[in-house]
Amino acid sequence: MKDRLTAHAVLRASCILQKGIAAKLTQFVYDAGAEIIDYDHYVDIEKNYFYCRMEWTASLEEIEQDVLRARFRDKIAGPYRLDWDLRFKSRPLRLAVFVSYELAHLYVLLMKCLSRQWDARIEFIVSNHADLAPEAARFDVPYHHLPIDKNNKAVQEACQLALLKERQIDLIVFARYMQVVTETLIRPYENRIINIHHSMLPAFAGAKPYHQAHARGVKLIGATGHYVTLDLDAGPIIAQAVKTVDHRKSVADLVAVGRDLEVEVLARAVGLHIDSRVLVRDGRTIVFD
Repeated sequence: MKDRLTAHAVLRASCILQKGIAAKLTQFVYDAGAEIIDYDHYVDIEKNYFYCRMEWTASLEEIEQDVLRARFRDKIAGPYRLDWDLRFKSRPLRLAVFVSYELAHLYVLLMKCLSRQWDARIEFIVSNHADLAPEAARFDVPYHHLPIDKNNKAVQEACQLALLKERQIDLIVFARYMQVVTETLIRPYENRIINIHHSMLPAFAGAKPYHQAHARGVKLIGATGHYVTLDLDAGPIIAQAVKTVDHRKSVADLVAVGRDLEVEVLARAVGLHIDSRVLVRDGRTIVFD
């Protein structure tokens, strides 16, 4: 007889608002012999749309997880036309980190994973520069140096995609990866690539945004963590933060403030995704934090 496992699962679901839908979802979980440990839902009154996140535990064998998923699809998701995702936390999420030469953003991801604050593991690092290879070696994380220019971009993206598929990557994190990626990577990983950028966009685009911001006397510095889409830096927003600054701040000060905010927001956005707390619909996120 197989040992029974304690299954830890997260259900995310959304649909047109229908009478009794919340009760149907919770009742399904109770009928499966599970214990709900966290529940939240949101109703968009203007659009008549329902969103839900439910976390629960139960004593289930591996095979029963598949049976339960199929039963939910047939009994609830189909009849109520749900967009849904049911994740059993049987293994850490597999992450791939794309970097260029900024160290702080990579470090926070490494620390969160190595300290087990996140239920995730960094499988490898990809970079268009060799600068951070020694840091990856310190943490025994594979580092793939794939330099990119206008003549080899398609070839290198094909190599990246092969690596992602080989390691069965669940989430890609752009930790200040200074390259514009194409649909080759974006389409297979819709809502599974997270990027971070500073708040200087779109007002101060191009080179030296903090110099431009300093010259204009900006009073707020911020950062945005978002999913990557085909529209550059315009994907669904997961997390943001701002900090006030004044005329006393030099350009170097603004850069430092911006870097700290980027690291904070990147970690928050990735953590929310790992915990299955983000739902996306029509380019907008619902974040159950």
